[in-house]
Amino acid sequence: MSPAAPPTDLDQLFATLRVVPVVVVEDEAQALALGAALLDGGLPIAEITFRTAGARAAIAAVTRELPELVTGAGTVVNTDQVDQAVDAGARFLVSPGLSADVVRRAQHHGLPIFPGVATPSDIMAALALGLDVVKFFPAAINGGVPAIKALSAPFPGLRFVPTGGVSAANATEYLSVPSVLAVGGSWMVEKSLVEAGDFAEIARRSAQAVALAASLAPAVPTVSPAPVAGDPAVAAAGK
Repeated sequence: MSPAAPPTDLDQLFATLRVVPVVVVEDEAQALALGAALLDGGLPIAEITFRTAGARAAIAAVTRELPELVTGAGTVVNTDQVDQAVDAGARFLVSPGLSADVVRRAQHHGLPIFPGVATPSDIMAALALGLDVVKFFPAAINGGVPAIKALSAPFPGLRFVPTGGVSAANATEYLSVPSVLAVGGSWMVEKSLVEAGDFAEIARRSAQAVALAASLAPAVPTVSPAPVAGDPAVAAAGK
C-alpha cells in the first residue's frame, strides 16, 4: 500500500493519522525494515526512541532512505539528544517529561516537541513555554481517560497525545476524547516482532491501526499548528 503524501504540518498529520508508532530499534537495518513495514501498512510516521545506542544512526538512515516516513526522535531527555536528533534529520521530538532546557533547545532549532506531562503544574509549565500539544505520560498509571478529561477542563485549549499503556484494545477510548489529538503506542511495532524479523505482522498491525483511526471522526488540530521540520515555511520563518 502506498500512503498518500503526509500533510505539511505536524498537528494536521497527527489529527489525520491519530496513531503514532513508538519504535525501539537496535540499528539501521532494523529501522529501515520497520519503516518500510509501516509504510506498507499505510502509517507514514514513526517515533524512534533514544533507548538504544543505535537510535541516532537509525533515525538518520530512515530520514535518508525513507523520506516519505515522517520520523521523529523519542525519549529525548537532554539538550545533547536534541542536537543529535536534529543532526540525524528528525522532524519532531518527544520527551517523557518536561524540561524547559530541552523544549527551548528544540524551539531554537525550529523543531516541534511534545514533552510529557502528568500534572496540572506540568501543564502550566508547558503553556508558559508556548506549547499547546503535550504528551500525557505514562497515561495508564496516571489515570488514563478520566484523568485526561479532568485535565482538559481547566486547560481547554490544550491537546494531548497519551502514551504508555495505550493498546489496540483501548485506543478507541482515548481517541474518543475531544482533547486527544492522537495516541502513541507500540502494539503494532512490538520489540519482539522487530527482533523476530516479522515485519509482515508489523505491516498488518499498522494497517489495522490505520483502519481503527479511519473509523473515528478526525481530530481537530490546534489553531496554530506546529510545522513539520523541513517544511519551506520553517526555513522562511527563521530568516
